[in-house]
Amino acid sequence: MARVADQRQYDASQIQILEGLEAVRRRPGMYIGSTGPRGLHHLVWEILDNSIDEALGGNCTEIHVTIGADGSVTVDDNGRGIPVDPHPQVGRPALEVVMTQLHAGGKFDGKAYKVSGGLHGVGASVVSALSEWCEVEVHRQGRRYRQRYERGRPVTDVEDVGPTQRRGTVTRFKPDPEIFDDTEFKFETINNRIRELAFLNRGLILTLRDERTGERSFYCFEGGLFSFIESLNRAKNTLHPEPIHALAVRDDVEVEMALQWTDGYTENIYTFANMIRTHEGGTHEAGFKMALTRVINDYARRAGLAKDQDGLSGDDVREGLTAILSVKLPEPQFEGQTKTKLGNSEIRGLVDSVVGEALARYLEENPTIARRIVDKALTAARAREAARKARELTRRKSALEVTALPGKLTNCSVRDPAMAELFIVEGDSAGGSAKQARDRRFQAVLPIKGKILNVEKSRLDRILSHE
Repeated sequence: MARVADQRQYDASQIQILEGLEAVRRRPGMYIGSTGPRGLHHLVWEILDNSIDEALGGNCTEIHVTIGADGSVTVDDNGRGIPVDPHPQVGRPALEVVMTQLHAGGKFDGKAYKVSGGLHGVGASVVSALSEWCEVEVHRQGRRYRQRYERGRPVTDVEDVGPTQRRGTVTRFKPDPEIFDDTEFKFETINNRIRELAFLNRGLILTLRDERTGERSFYCFEGGLFSFIESLNRAKNTLHPEPIHALAVRDDVEVEMALQWTDGYTENIYTFANMIRTHEGGTHEAGFKMALTRVINDYARRAGLAKDQDGLSGDDVREGLTAILSVKLPEPQFEGQTKTKLGNSEIRGLVDSVVGEALARYLEENPTIARRIVDKALTAARAREAARKARELTRRKSALEVTALPGKLTNCSVRDPAMAELFIVEGDSAGGSAKQARDRRFQAVLPIKGKILNVEKSRLDRILSHE
């Protein structure tokens, strides 16, 4: 009966319409991933991405980030400044539209921004909606404008507060404690992201200041991805002195990669799409890995370093590799607003082609280095095969075989461990003499092989099969 009653009460009045930014506050996870630390810092990335978009277009040379003593964050750039003139469709100032309306921005038709990270157009407005308060100050065409918002709603008009000698946008916001579990920003988290952006934007100045502790950082790298690779491999032994680099533009897509092998055993691949770190990879990373595996295998066979049947896997090839891949494209298709995976299918083949051609050319021109890279991959393949055989051998050994007494043991009669003695002798000949001289009632003899296996120099499968 209760179910019938519920159905009768379900009518048009039960349908809720969430207007404006109310939907963002009701379901923040849909827009920033979570309301934990990751979602909190995502607010900073959204505003920072807008400034980076200005830098990508050649309109911004400096970005300054400040963590305020009151828990707020300020992002200050010297870009063109958000327009403040009335929007032709709604009649309100463009600044107010950008900060209070979803899917409003200059990144959809490709006219204002050829390359952009904030494609969805929800960045600035989401930050406004999820903040206790947010203030934007625009320096544009010699005038300074300001507007304040509280939980996504404008509480002042766009005010002209006087002349200015600079240009750019200053966005200051404080996260809403009603939304976030913890509203404390981490200096290290923001610092790491700013450092990445400085590497990816050659010559761009980025700074971070923490008013709570006095910590500061300044980044500007003229070397770009070269500097990035050198920084990551600073404490490692590299197989070649300089990173392998490639940069190409095809079909309005810029592909840049830098990579360097070390004598280590782990791979470190960092991929970016329009300056946004794609933690979950995507089509660009898939194309990169395909090219890497194919080219190394082809070179190894042509140079006579590997037989046709000795195929190197992707894991073999990437062992000890540090690589950075950055793509810039007009219309990136990110899977989810948190932008952690690139979905453009055409990028896979494009990256495969660019990386493959550059790497093949490098290996042909540097045969000594190429041999080192291939030798490391072959060693990784042998270790992988040895580990596989060792796993198979371990599985074949039953619990009975593991717990059974050694076959060469000559046991004693007594079953009380406190009364028994075990003589371990080297070789069968010594074992024969010990058997004749022992007291079989309480003395057992176990002959072992005369020469112990040197496990340091032996493969894993041989170690595990050694008896």
